[in-house]
Amino acid sequence: MSFLKKLRDYFFYCGIDGKEYKAIKKEAYVSNFVIWRSLHFLIAATFIALYVIALLSNVVRQNAIIYLVGAGYSVLVIILFFILKKDSLIAQFIIYISISLLFLLGGLVSLNNPKVPATTFIVFLLIAPLFMIDKPFFMAIELSIAAIIFLVFMHGIKPQNIWYIDLVNVGTFTVVGIFLNVIANAIRIREFVLTRTINIQKDMDEMTGLKNKGALTREINQFLEDETKTKGIMFMLDIDRFKMINDTYGHDIGDSVISQLGAFLGTLFINNEIVGRFGGDEFIIFIKDTDDLDAARKMAEEIAMGAAANVLLPVEEETISVSIGVAIYHGLERNYSELFKKADIALYKSKANPDKRFAVYE
Repeated sequence: MSFLKKLRDYFFYCGIDGKEYKAIKKEAYVSNFVIWRSLHFLIAATFIALYVIALLSNVVRQNAIIYLVGAGYSVLVIILFFILKKDSLIAQFIIYISISLLFLLGGLVSLNNPKVPATTFIVFLLIAPLFMIDKPFFMAIELSIAAIIFLVFMHGIKPQNIWYIDLVNVGTFTVVGIFLNVIANAIRIREFVLTRTINIQKDMDEMTGLKNKGALTREINQFLEDETKTKGIMFMLDIDRFKMINDTYGHDIGDSVISQLGAFLGTLFINNEIVGRFGGDEFIIFIKDTDDLDAARKMAEEIAMGAAANVLLPVEEETISVSIGVAIYHGLERNYSELFKKADIALYKSKANPDKRFAVYE
């Protein structure tokens, strides 16, 4: 049973955990996009060259139309690939169509010389799976269908002895192609997992598990630099009298307070928000695509009350409090520091009035 489970994991998730596969699927799609966009330039150039040769040579002249259609299709795909997003499902679908057309090309080449065992088709069975990162289950279906259609179509067209050779060769190399795809996917996917792990560790604040200052700055800047994005809310908060907590209870308790507050913020913001520890006892939250002031005020209240309720001190009767500065983004600021200064000003305005848990930059 363990062998069957392992085989299933390799065919459906490239040998890794299902959740882990979903986390890096986007990187795999982007890699496919980049590889196949380059391949289509090569394929287009090859077809154009073959078309010219077909016009000049009687030997392959009967293939001229095939080469011309192949060149036209490749050029069309190149144009589409400059329009589509790199992680688009449509792009992945187009890649599978391209692989199918390569198999069709291999079949047509074999059809032109039916007295010779198929070679071009078999080469495609071996090569195509090496350039596609996806669940090997899909490539197994693709290869199997292509092999069956080829053998059925060629039956009765090719001499019986040649067809039997093709039956053995195509069947064998279909299985080989499937397992080559499994191996290639497992290797490439593990590279993505390793890269993702390294990036997460590089961007993570060790004490809270949230984003660190570098990741906060980079991701908020990326959002602000996008001219199509004109709404956002930045919250900047710190713990009131944090030095006194350290002095009274010790630095271990101070670290625990920061860790608990980070854990609370991590559970409060679980969607597409950018949440992290700026440094010391300061935290940044950036909510994308909204500039609703009333919603910002409610969220600030929720953060303040949640921090007091969820962060525990050694003395049960005592609770922490936080001060919060809020800056609304209306598409004017174009870098992190400009918005940060406004949130920082609002934070100090909040701290200046002990009765106010938060202040909004005006």
